[in-house]
Amino acid sequence: MKRIVLYLIFSVIMRLILKIFTGTKLINKENLQYKGPCIIVGNHNSHLDTISILANLPLDQLVKTHPIAAGDYFGKSPFKAWLTRFFVNAVLIPRSRPKEGETGPDPIQMMVDVLEKGESLILFPEGSRGEPEIFQKFKRGVGLVLEKCPDVPYIPVYMKGLGKILPKGDSIPVPFDSYMHVGKPVFPIEETADEIVVEVEKHIRSLMEKEVQE
Repeated sequence: MKRIVLYLIFSVIMRLILKIFTGTKLINKENLQYKGPCIIVGNHNSHLDTISILANLPLDQLVKTHPIAAGDYFGKSPFKAWLTRFFVNAVLIPRSRPKEGETGPDPIQMMVDVLEKGESLILFPEGSRGEPEIFQKFKRGVGLVLEKCPDVPYIPVYMKGLGKILPKGDSIPVPFDSYMHVGKPVFPIEETADEIVVEVEKHIRSLMEKEVQE
């Protein structure tokens, strides 16, 4: 049932809507077709970022790919949490790890558990949506996850224009040229979380620089 729902929402409806209203130019789409668990990681300016990635995944990957979402925002009520999990296939996590002596779910371990099941994640290291085409500081989460899962690759994605089509705080999209550059899957070279975060950001920025050159 969920497979059918995700297919209809993203592979049919959202793909058509995006084609009509955003016309996003997708560069190197084939790099999304990775067989096995991975982390699709990109810059973040709009809710369209997640939708654009999901709408371009093959069905077999779509049903096994989970966007990471803030539990305090997308899970404010049990009904909203159910909607997010069922219709977006998201994993709702707390924004921070439990402090020493505290109990509660560990967001890093929650993401690791998904990868160890053979499924994939969509993760935006900047956290919240920022200003269009302006990078915010990358948080350590992606580094901590890849540090625990060095045999899992990440796929860098750079998106341009989506934040201007539907910026943070707006609900009505406006026409604007947009692009999504997909890099090749990369196994982390660095070993520590902080070094891995720098490595990931470097790959995303290299896609941005390539787009500027083109």
